[in-house]
Amino acid sequence: MTPTPIAVGLIFGGASGEHAVSIRSAATVAAAVRDGENASSYALHCFYIDPEGRWWGAELADAVLRQGSPARLEQLPQPLPPPGFRGLPAGALEIDVWLPVLHGPNGEDGTIQGLFTLMQVPYVGSGVLGSAVGMDKQAMKAAFAAAGLPQVPYACVSASAATQNDDALLDQLESQLGYPCFVKPANLGSSVGISKATDRASLQAGLKLAAALDPRLVVEQGVTARELECAVRGGGHQPLQASVLGEICFEADWYDYETKYSEGKSHTVIPALVPEAVAERCRAMAIEACEAVGAMGLSRVDFFFCEASGELWLNEINTLPGFTSQSMYPMLWAATGVALPTLVRELIEGARQWHLQVSSGGPST
Repeated sequence: MTPTPIAVGLIFGGASGEHAVSIRSAATVAAAVRDGENASSYALHCFYIDPEGRWWGAELADAVLRQGSPARLEQLPQPLPPPGFRGLPAGALEIDVWLPVLHGPNGEDGTIQGLFTLMQVPYVGSGVLGSAVGMDKQAMKAAFAAAGLPQVPYACVSASAATQNDDALLDQLESQLGYPCFVKPANLGSSVGISKATDRASLQAGLKLAAALDPRLVVEQGVTARELECAVRGGGHQPLQASVLGEICFEADWYDYETKYSEGKSHTVIPALVPEAVAERCRAMAIEACEAVGAMGLSRVDFFFCEASGELWLNEINTLPGFTSQSMYPMLWAATGVALPTLVRELIEGARQWHLQVSSGGPST
């Protein structure tokens, strides 16, 4: 007798500035779930969250994946319900395991993870704590500092302080960090809202830009360094494993949104051409970073490496990394010997096993 395929709920889109990137990631993941032996093991059901947070079922979700861009207004059923989550679409209660492919707020920050936890249904990726701490750069940096992990000098700023044109704040940042420095919203990814400051005027402008997007900001000292990345999987009932390293190379002044997601603006080198001792330090630190924030399932950990001094700094962790054709996470695992369909299958099965372990009274995170 042929076993009944496991119902996998792929949820993507989201009320986030990274909505379009999520669609591209979801298309890659959907193809992997439908590939080879995965196609007979899993029944894929797609769900779409529009930019205003409404949840839609398979008909619209499949159309969005086919077109590769956000749903147009005329595609949305009328009259539109109010924005936000108003209940699960048809078919959602039959899902055996959820596969969130959401980037940024309202999907990567613990909110949807809390919903799935309340539903008592397995889901891929970090739990509420790991997702929330990994998303908020202020909380993330505090967790890294508590674990004794090296970071570039930084300062935490509130949006209210950032918009007051306070000379004392600017004096403090200039004294503590100097120029260049980078101003970042604490809760956005894909370089959204980040700016490079080279003088007081650009620092003020960067603070106002970030403050319009997030009530919590981080300002980091700029360093001359190579940008290295490491993929991590496992956690919970499985040991955390780190991939080979990759390096992001680009001609732009820094790795902004356009450079990150435009063809030809950047390229990757996998494995990164660094001494093996540096690679080992990165892999060990990547696992420590996951443990520091409570991340599990999948994460990508980013580093700054100063070749001249040998210094290595932890930059950030991403607990729901991209899966687009240019994304490092799947490429790093492919270079480590784990093909994308195998990677997706292991993530799904890991989530199911972890849920069973927790349900039976085992450890929880």
